[in-house]
Amino acid sequence: MPHDHSHDHGHRHTHDHGHIGHNHSHGDADHLHSHMHEADDAAELQVLTEQFIEGFVSAKDKMSYLRIAGVPLEISAPGGGPSMKLVDVKLTTEWQVGTASPSFGSRELSYLPYPGEMVTERTNMGLVYVSLDAKQVTDLRSFLQSHPASQRD
Repeated sequence: MPHDHSHDHGHRHTHDHGHIGHNHSHGDADHLHSHMHEADDAAELQVLTEQFIEGFVSAKDKMSYLRIAGVPLEISAPGGGPSMKLVDVKLTTEWQVGTASPSFGSRELSYLPYPGEMVTERTNMGLVYVSLDAKQVTDLRSFLQSHPASQRD
């Protein structure tokens, strides 16, 4: 659950403090509050991503939707050079059918396939920018995290 406070203490709440869900001090005696869990941030970002994609897919005028959302039609090329132009928006769908994690004392992964009802679908969007020299795909989640409208603290 996010915290509500109107004072500024000089940092965003997207980093890990090494603890979860409890009040703690930042060194100043009168400053205690709880931070939103990273899992909550990820869940909120997933909802924003899903809603953005749903809106884009249903929009009659895709370019207007992108403009209203603040998606830049041109970006600076990494490393300089001519600006890059938005030419494609691609959607990818994945289904998570299991999980794998490191096993204790082994190089083999511990694998847990999901039963049918646990299989989940995820759709993501990539913004494809090109120039004569390069191609760059910006992940929608990265865009939403850096876009001013998505900075919620």
